[in-house]
Amino acid sequence: MNYLVAGLGNIGSEYSATRHNIGFMVLDAWAKASNAVFSVERYGSVAEVSFKGRHFTLLKPSTYMNLSGTAVRYWLQKLHLPPEQLLVISDDLNIPFGDIRFRLKGSSGGHNGLENIIALLGTDAFARIRVGIGNDFSLGGQIGYVLGNLSEEELKSVDEMSGLIVKGIEEWVTIGTERAMNTLNIRQKH
Repeated sequence: MNYLVAGLGNIGSEYSATRHNIGFMVLDAWAKASNAVFSVERYGSVAEVSFKGRHFTLLKPSTYMNLSGTAVRYWLQKLHLPPEQLLVISDDLNIPFGDIRFRLKGSSGGHNGLENIIALLGTDAFARIRVGIGNDFSLGGQIGYVLGNLSEEELKSVDEMSGLIVKGIEEWVTIGTERAMNTLNIRQKH
């Protein structure tokens, strides 16, 4: 069984440690732990990872966040996969920092990258993991906040969350959705 896992973020070193790039960070940690290397391909950087007979194509779109659907649609078509074999990892400012939510379908929640994927695929019936970044910003400060750099402590938390997220994804494809939800739908003590 094959899957496309798209981690959302913005390309460029100036964005590498920002809240909006948590999707990229999770895929980077997964690739590193699996000794996989990303190569630059059409519409993104791609790495290949396997686990118990399942094959994952990890995609970091190079289309910028708001146009992520172009890359995701292209790679789904290239790999001949239905949306049910897609999983998208994104940040979410409506969820407290460190909390994780796993769902098999749903709205974009106001996330422009997810909104674009839903629009271009014509469906919201694909799995997604939303990683909470919190919303500690004043009125009008949303863009600066999501494009702001994570603190050293927050970056360490993202590393820890990445391992948990990968474990949850592996459980989803081998044991099932309920087990993955038990692993992934967690709340930190705030």
